[in-house]
Amino acid sequence: MKRLISNLTFQVIIAIILGVVVGLYFKGFAPTAQLISQIFIKLITLLIPFIIFFTIVLGIANMSDMKKVGRVGGKALLYFELVTTLALIIGVAVANIIKPGANFINNHVKVDAAKLATYQKAASEMKWGDFITHIIPGNVFKAFTEGDILQILFFAILFGFGLSRMGEAGQSVITLFDKLSKVFFNIMKIVMKVAPIGAFGGMAYTISTYGLATLKPLALLMGSVYLTMFLFIFVVLNITCYLFKFSLWQYLKHIKEEILIVLGTSSSESALPGMMEKLEKFGCSKSVVGLVIPAGYSFNLDGTTIYLSMSTIFLAQVFHIDLSIEQQLTIIGILMITSKGAAGVTGSGFIVLTSTLAAIKVIPVEGVAILLGVDRFMSEARAITNVIGNGVATIVVAKSEKEFAPSLLKGGFLDSPQSI
Repeated sequence: MKRLISNLTFQVIIAIILGVVVGLYFKGFAPTAQLISQIFIKLITLLIPFIIFFTIVLGIANMSDMKKVGRVGGKALLYFELVTTLALIIGVAVANIIKPGANFINNHVKVDAAKLATYQKAASEMKWGDFITHIIPGNVFKAFTEGDILQILFFAILFGFGLSRMGEAGQSVITLFDKLSKVFFNIMKIVMKVAPIGAFGGMAYTISTYGLATLKPLALLMGSVYLTMFLFIFVVLNITCYLFKFSLWQYLKHIKEEILIVLGTSSSESALPGMMEKLEKFGCSKSVVGLVIPAGYSFNLDGTTIYLSMSTIFLAQVFHIDLSIEQQLTIIGILMITSKGAAGVTGSGFIVLTSTLAAIKVIPVEGVAILLGVDRFMSEARAITNVIGNGVATIVVAKSEKEFAPSLLKGGFLDSPQSI
């Protein structure tokens, strides 16, 4: 019993249940709950820039073949595009089959005009060219202080290349960075001890602020989104795991704590440091983990792409707009680009959705206001799907590069294909 109570997974589950209860019956606790959740997430985001930087630099510096770095990056980007495109297509298909917006009546949906105006403004300022130039940091220190994952990723790759060219002369730097990396991972272990408190605060805030009653008008949409993400994980990703000869079930068991933390906090970033450490323990090399995971947080948002495609079709059905096959293919094409354009931006789902509606000029942009009330309840599904998808991508790339060591795992269950 004592061992169960000290188990982090058990603690997080209890914390989430308590969060739901407190959120339902103690509405006035919402501000305090939000503060608790924000403190935990800030503790995690404090560590993310350094963990990403040291992991990538050490991975590249210790990789003798620099062409391999480019190959790993190329494979990762190709995988990201293929899988996210498939996610978009699945989202559109399910929305067309279930038709969650066909009989929707929005008389009881509250519209937050201020929030809507903010997202519309952010969407109008989105430009693909700006996104590309933004990847290159004008000030490295600013990139670290703001926690800009893409800019840190870019600088870390350059730094790793530069360090690798020093040969033996750079060994002292590599040794120092290796020690510093261990320091930050040790800090992360300390922070993770308060993960149940963070999950409790996040769940209590969500339930007390938005309430379960807000789910009723959009229950069919929420159910459709959750069903689609479930199918994506246990069908599409499971098939991918089978083809690359590892078990999705064992992988999910291995990252169960990270999944629960994301469920409680509604933030995929809260699991990033833990995912990097867990994937190394799972068998992926440090260099592959360092390159694929941070890039995946910008280019491999499977859950977000499913949500965006389904929300777009849902709004078309709400406004009784009959989209042709050509128009739906156009929407998929636009989302393939715009879904990458707001990576790392708070409220990116709404910003991308708003910009997409503005681009296709068929569905009223104001329609996103309908989704504001339940977005928080769908963010958990988005974040969990994103985290699981990025982990699978990392293992796939590691195995394709023969940078995977199944001997690190107990029982050697990855020696043969398994499925759930």
